[in-house]
Amino acid sequence: MFFHRKELMYPVRVDTPNPRFGQMLLEQFGGATGELSASLQYWVQSFHVQDAGIRDMLQDIAIEEFSHLEMVGRMIELHTQGPGRQAAEQSPLFAVRGVGPHFLDSMGNTWTASYLNEGGNVVRDLRANIASEAGARQTYEALLNGCDDPGTKEALTFLLTREISHTQMFMQALHSIGKLDDPMFGNVQPDETVDLYFNMSRNGSLDMRGAWNKEPAFRFIDNPSPQGEVPSQVVNPDDERMPGAAATGAAPGKPKGRGAAAH
Repeated sequence: MFFHRKELMYPVRVDTPNPRFGQMLLEQFGGATGELSASLQYWVQSFHVQDAGIRDMLQDIAIEEFSHLEMVGRMIELHTQGPGRQAAEQSPLFAVRGVGPHFLDSMGNTWTASYLNEGGNVVRDLRANIASEAGARQTYEALLNGCDDPGTKEALTFLLTREISHTQMFMQALHSIGKLDDPMFGNVQPDETVDLYFNMSRNGSLDMRGAWNKEPAFRFIDNPSPQGEVPSQVVNPDDERMPGAAATGAAPGKPKGRGAAAH
């Protein structure tokens, strides 16, 4: 059961409408890093979380993201109304769809459920959520860099700040189950290569060492050797071949040059 309060979560004021910026704002309405994606992702994740506390957190944040969606939608409406309406209608996107928010990103691509990242494991999902919040925070910073309207900037700063807050909540939830720093989860134990670091991009003094490849956490393999075999020759009767190659299986020879004598 849901209830909706008609007041916005945070004040939204647009002093100078800018339909071009309104189209940019669509990225956070119907885009991959937008508020609709986040709200649905966290809400669905909560359905399969056993821990009552983490489930409640996911649902609280999901509903807050719906509130953010409402704010972004209001900003888009304000940027495409009043003096900006005529200019907005000259944009193919707004001219066809109408002014105001739509389930599109800033380039006019329709929203898709493939933006959602959820997989039925609380550790996996919380880590995916941290990445989602990072993407949204980056988008909000880009929007702030392209905005001159004071009221819009205040609302966008609030939204960016909440992405950071949610990131901390997800990190603390991982910490509460001992998985903030532990990369392993699930029921399948890794094999003996789990602590190997392969130096696969080798260039002498340019090969960097750091916490990501030093002992005791890792065994550094400077010149890794392949452990498998060369794959067997592919047999495909439907494949195209050079004349004569099919009978012997040999690689085709170098074609004769124009005017070469036949033997």
